[in-house]
Amino acid sequence: MEEQETTHFGRKTVPIAEKAKHVAGVFHSVASRYDLMNDLMSLGTHRLMKRVAVEKSRARAGQTVLDLAGGTGDLTALLAKRVGSSGKIVLCDINKSMLLEGRDRLIDQGLLGNIEYVQGDAENLPFQDNQFDAITMAFGIRNVTDKSAAFRSMGRALKPGGRAVILEFSKPQHTGLDVAYKAFSRIWPEAGRIIAGDRESYQYLVESIEVHPGQEELKQMMSEAGLRNVRYHNLVDGIVAIHIGEAP
Repeated sequence: MEEQETTHFGRKTVPIAEKAKHVAGVFHSVASRYDLMNDLMSLGTHRLMKRVAVEKSRARAGQTVLDLAGGTGDLTALLAKRVGSSGKIVLCDINKSMLLEGRDRLIDQGLLGNIEYVQGDAENLPFQDNQFDAITMAFGIRNVTDKSAAFRSMGRALKPGGRAVILEFSKPQHTGLDVAYKAFSRIWPEAGRIIAGDRESYQYLVESIEVHPGQEELKQMMSEAGLRNVRYHNLVDGIVAIHIGEAP
C-alpha cells in the first residue's frame, strides 16, 4: 500500500488530504465565539494588530482588496471604510460557518454596498489573475496545509504593484517573553471549554501556533513562492508578525 503524505494538525500528524477537514471542524465549532476568545488570547490586542495590518495594506479609495480567511470580518470592516463606495472588498473564507458569521456581523454594522462574500480555498483562489490591489490575511496562514501554494495563488491574483499582508502569530524574540507567553497559552484550552464549550479546538489553536514557521522561515517561503521584496515587522516582540510581499 502506498504511504500517505502527512502534515501537522497542531502536534498531531494527519494525512495531507484530511487536514482541511480537521481545520474546518475547529472553525465550525468556534465561529460564534471566535472574537470573544481572540480577545482573551490576545488580551484585546488583536484588534490593534489588525488595524496595523490594514495600514500596511495601503488600501485606498476605489481599490479592490481581498480579505482572505476573513472570518468574522474585522479586517473587512476596516478595509471597506478605506476603499469607500467606489471600491470593493471581497471577504473570502474556506469555512462556511465563519463566512456566514462575518456576513451577519458586517450587515449588523450597516456595511452592505461594497462587500462581496466568497467561499474559497487559499491554495487555489477562485479569482482571475491580476484582480486585487491588496490581499490581507489575519491569523489564517498557519491553518493552510500548503502555504507555498497559497502564496503562489496570492501572487497570481494580485495586480502589478499589489501587496500581500500576512498577520500571524510568530516567535517571540526574547527567551523570557517566550516562556511567559507559552505559560499563558496553556490556559486557553480550559478557557475555551468554559467560554465556548470546546476544549479540543482551542488545544489545536495553541498547538498550531507552536508548530507554525518563524519569521525568517515564513519570509523565505513567501520569497520562494514568487512574492517580491518580502519583509516583516514584529509586534509585541514577535509574538505576532506582519509579513509583506509584493506581486511578482
